[in-house]
Amino acid sequence: MPVETFNTYDTRDDLAAALSDQIADRLTLDNASGDFASVALSGGSTPKLMFDQLQSKLGATREMIYFALVDERYVAASDPRSNEHMIRTHLGLLEHPTTEFLSLYHDGLQVQDAAVKCQEKLLEDEELPFDVMTLGMGTDGHTASFFPGGDNLDAATDPATDVLFMPMTAPGAQETRITMTLPAIVSAKYLVLHIEGEEKRRVYEEALKDGPANDMPIRHVLRHPDAKLHVYWAP
Repeated sequence: MPVETFNTYDTRDDLAAALSDQIADRLTLDNASGDFASVALSGGSTPKLMFDQLQSKLGATREMIYFALVDERYVAASDPRSNEHMIRTHLGLLEHPTTEFLSLYHDGLQVQDAAVKCQEKLLEDEELPFDVMTLGMGTDGHTASFFPGGDNLDAATDPATDVLFMPMTAPGAQETRITMTLPAIVSAKYLVLHIEGEEKRRVYEEALKDGPANDMPIRHVLRHPDAKLHVYWAP
């Protein structure tokens, strides 16, 4: 079963504390070998509290961490809707410009060309598989930028693809996006699904049922035999 643990907390503060501890411990342990640790993070509003707590726990080790984005709205990093902007802000990375960070937006490039450049950079940096990766989930059952009705949804969730990043446009997404593909996601050593609230708990439980995976794209992760998923939930 791809879902290895389902971790429930009484409050969102408790969840943020536990998940930030888990991530910090894993990244610090990887640093102990003298190598860079690697983490790929998702945006949205849900993880902000966890990122705030993670910031203080990383300390100086952030200089030995390779940060990446699971997906990104194709907007400049200075845009308030940018996942990179939010993550850099809440992890305190704005004050650490030398930190290794794989940006998905490339000024002057079309989104398809940017996706190719992101893949080339990640392969060059040799940080796959990621030590830690966090996913969120929308009430429509999307995760990463795997949106119902997405123009590249079938290609991005193809278990056999060797492409690491793809552009995605969808009715539920306001902007064109770049997303990691399914194989890149499920290869993570510690893969987290972070969800909060009763509604998302109901969506998650619905996604565990039978039905077309593209109707609730989180199912592509939940059903993948290689995914070692750890769910964190608080009401």
